[in-house]
Amino acid sequence: MGEQQLEQPGGVLAVVNATAGTACAPAVEAAVGEMGRDADVELRPTRDLDDLRDALLSAQGRRLVLFGGDGSLHAALQLLWDAGATREVGPLGVVPLGTGNDLARSLHLPLDPVAAARVALHGRPRGLELLVDGSERITVNTVHAGIGASATEKARRLKRHLGAGAYPVGAVWAGFSAGRGFRLRVEVDGEVVTPGDRPVLVVGIGIGGTIGGGAPLVPGADPHDGVADVVVSASTGPLARIGFAAGLRRGVHVERQDVVTSAGKVVEITAVEGTFRLNSDGEVSDPQQHERFEMLPDVWQVVCP
Repeated sequence: MGEQQLEQPGGVLAVVNATAGTACAPAVEAAVGEMGRDADVELRPTRDLDDLRDALLSAQGRRLVLFGGDGSLHAALQLLWDAGATREVGPLGVVPLGTGNDLARSLHLPLDPVAAARVALHGRPRGLELLVDGSERITVNTVHAGIGASATEKARRLKRHLGAGAYPVGAVWAGFSAGRGFRLRVEVDGEVVTPGDRPVLVVGIGIGGTIGGGAPLVPGADPHDGVADVVVSASTGPLARIGFAAGLRRGVHVERQDVVTSAGKVVEITAVEGTFRLNSDGEVSDPQQHERFEMLPDVWQVVCP
């Protein structure tokens, strides 16, 4: 959906988080230098969300290239969605600089910044979907209820020391500390996937298929097909959690008898007992009792290989 021939840009507006630190500076410099071979490039560091919004809406016909990971894409698309400008800014080039870069992986974007810069200029635009909840909050890659939010919270404590390795370690840590699981009712397009009569460990809704730097939570998820792919695991016992975690690393967890999958346009999660948190592209929500997600196809465009 949304594919077309991409014209050579007359100019490039490259947007990067100014607080990314010196570790990213050589990658940014190399990518900007590569794009500068074929176009005039303005590098725009941003320091907060207001600054990011101003930058995103100031491209004025230039190719907009975003440097960052899933969190940066999430923040940018939320601002563009709120401004009603997800298509108006044109195809978005992406140079992945995050820890996980999971949406970039699903889009088959190069993780090398110079190669990604070449794609940002010379690739093809493809239409992508967005997942939007009842409060107009968007998801660009995955949203989780249950252990996913707990794993993210714990991974944050480890990220400084372990980098991308913090995610699987955080997931295991959370798996053993999630109690008996979460009593959640899940419906997809009005059909009950799980009624909430027994605890579940995680509910995953995927646009892209991976989390945490490549773990295939939602195998086969396609960011271009316009449907949300859903995985619900009831692997709540101690041994079941170990089995689920081991299967998750290879993407075979969906073959387990205590895991169900579905796909559709509208997904609803309701707490039958207690509350749950959501992890949307790494952002963890406050506790809540119900959420409704709608998949909207071909809402924005990314320049892909």
